[in-house]
Amino acid sequence: MVSIADVAEVPRVSNVTGTLRVPGDKSVSHRYAMLASVAIGTTRLQGYLPGADCLATLDCLEALGVSVIRIPGVHGLTLEIEGRGPRGLRTPGRPLDAANSGTSMRLLAGLVAGHPFITTLTGDESLSRRPMRRIIEPLTTMGASVDSDGGRPPLTIAGGDLHAIAHTPPVPSAQVKSAVLLAGLHAAGVTSVHERVPTRDHTERAVEAFGGRIVRDGDAVSLAGGQRLSAIHATVPGDISSAAFWLALAAGTPGASLAIEGVGLNPSRSHLLAVLRRAGADIETREDHAGAGEPSGTIHVRFGSPRSFEIGPDEVPLVIDEIPALAALAVMTGGTSLTVSGAAELRVKETDRISMLASGFRALGADVDEYADGFHISGGPLQGGTADAAGDHRLAMAFAIAAARARGPARIVGAQSVAVSYPGFFDVLQQLSRSGGAR
Repeated sequence: MVSIADVAEVPRVSNVTGTLRVPGDKSVSHRYAMLASVAIGTTRLQGYLPGADCLATLDCLEALGVSVIRIPGVHGLTLEIEGRGPRGLRTPGRPLDAANSGTSMRLLAGLVAGHPFITTLTGDESLSRRPMRRIIEPLTTMGASVDSDGGRPPLTIAGGDLHAIAHTPPVPSAQVKSAVLLAGLHAAGVTSVHERVPTRDHTERAVEAFGGRIVRDGDAVSLAGGQRLSAIHATVPGDISSAAFWLALAAGTPGASLAIEGVGLNPSRSHLLAVLRRAGADIETREDHAGAGEPSGTIHVRFGSPRSFEIGPDEVPLVIDEIPALAALAVMTGGTSLTVSGAAELRVKETDRISMLASGFRALGADVDEYADGFHISGGPLQGGTADAAGDHRLAMAFAIAAARARGPARIVGAQSVAVSYPGFFDVLQQLSRSGGAR
């Protein structure tokens, strides 16, 4: 049964102007908190994302004996995390509940694998269906014992003395790479990950920010075990994956001119901007800051000349989280379309993101052809209707911004899921509809 509170009426947005900020980067928030837990000293983080996924990471770290002080603020949480040093985490007195966060589960699995105790990692119903063999296999090869439910959660990890490996993930994945590297911090020897296609490099940058040493050599990333990390004071930049929805809305709204300040401009994430330009958006960036290894600044987007575009297999790992927002852009104006291929990974996200994206956009009036590894979407502007986000935060936001430009009224079922990464999303959307611009 769906509660009234979980259904959002989408306001009509006719003007997108002004300046806004987005919450802290989800990927960076997870990684800073985990590395702080095994560093020496007290780390102070500003702008930590107060979304459900990142809060799950903090709850798990506290269960591992880490002291975390949380101070609420206008732009996220300020955290003080007392590091426990190398292999200093404590035996948890209960299973670690990653809730709906695949990042929490996969990265924590790597972090605890080098500790001499047994940890059970659990999650909600959705997370319990997600495949984990891609981290189970390398962690087992390194010397940990991992029991699972047929390759799915819960995971019970008996950690201990690990040895380094050279690992090539069969499917490009920043989460798998990160799990192996975090395990490698507590392994004997030099651990390396070889990537056929580059993925986001937040873990590498974060390790360096905490004083560790990363070696990059061609398609390989390596680190030596036994490194002692040191606490940092840092600000988490705004999440470009959250900014993607406002960038798409501005790119699909005639006359739009929007600046998003304080957003992360990590080159391994900024391919989104190249795709938006290819779709006809006018994009300018200005880097203002480069703290703790993560550059940040302002992205200014203006409505340009919308046109059809494609995303192929080589690009998918670089924009995997932004594909729903890009699909929304494709159906905001008439005569444009998006074709995505090589994206079978989307079927094992919070939901089957290809299938649910297709059904949700169809319900709003789009034309969608679904493929095994992608889709083709066209038919804008949308007519309106009711779309079910199936509890997927990125789908809820994608349906909402596309529907904000629809001809008729629209509703989103599963709207509360935005709390995973962007708790105030619908407040910003309402602000845009009322004031005709952001502040």
